[in-house]
Amino acid sequence: MSFRRFIQDLVHYRKMMLVALGLFIAGIVLGHVYSGALSAMLLPQIEALHEVSGSLSQSASPELSFFVFIFLNNAIKSLLIIGLGALFGFMPIVFLVMNGMVLGFLVQAASNQGANMFDLIVKGLLPHGIIEIPAIVIAAAYGLQFGYLVLKSLGELGARERHERTVKWGAFFKAAGRAAIWVTVALFVAAIIESTITFHLVQP
Repeated sequence: MSFRRFIQDLVHYRKMMLVALGLFIAGIVLGHVYSGALSAMLLPQIEALHEVSGSLSQSASPELSFFVFIFLNNAIKSLLIIGLGALFGFMPIVFLVMNGMVLGFLVQAASNQGANMFDLIVKGLLPHGIIEIPAIVIAAAYGLQFGYLVLKSLGELGARERHERTVKWGAFFKAAGRAAIWVTVALFVAAIIESTITFHLVQP
């Protein structure tokens, strides 16, 4: 479970990492370009988050409340998306595109309202996002790899003898276990930053 082995795994699965990154960037572009058309779909989700944020801000310890909510929300979703990748990779694709769309939509909406983009990006997104976004993309990439291996193993099921099959489930599950641990650690650190540094930087 060493960090060095985790990095080696990322290099080994680099093609799927690039696919995941591409899907996330495509989501950002879609959210930015089609912000008007997507507003009806995305605004209810964003408003729900604003309501949660408001209630957390009124708690006795806002920083702790934000940390617990952010960490559990991101960690649970990321671990689930690795496992749900078994459904032929469909859920990780939706997860990446939707998260990218929300980010692109928020930036475009803030820009339309005359927000200071430097403050939004440097203060509101960069401190925690530089850790959180790669962690989420990595988790989704493992979900995509899981889906790819399921499809590949099904294709080999009737075409190859058992000893000729190329899918090595043991190696993948070990790599996915390492990823789950280090993604969780990264999201833990990102949640600390978001609930402290980001929280205070974005205060009016």
